[in-house]
Amino acid sequence: MGCGRLSDGTKVGEAYTMRGMKTILSICFAWLSLVAVDLVLAAPPEANKITKEELLPLLGRSDMIVIDLRFGRDWTDATLKIKGAIREDPMKPGMWIDKYPKEKMLVFYCD
Repeated sequence: MGCGRLSDGTKVGEAYTMRGMKTILSICFAWLSLVAVDLVLAAPPEANKITKEELLPLLGRSDMIVIDLRFGRDWTDATLKIKGAIREDPMKPGMWIDKYPKEKMLVFYCD
């Protein structure tokens, strides 16, 4: 066995590199695990669904906002629209969601 080798024949530098890689991989795995747990815990609750028959008596309430999320042509060509509904771009919720008060019930529809 030559100088600079471990008992299994691995060069000393290679052993440190392998240990370093194992340490880095362990840290990465731990970090990814924490991120995954955070994503699961931070996931928004699933939205409740409501039928048009259930919505009808609620229309006009001051604590509710109806938001129409139909895409451009579906919205412009529609013959039926909910009176008082606000049209928002369904592809850019980050641009408009914060303007609605959190204490109000938001009803989204797209069909």
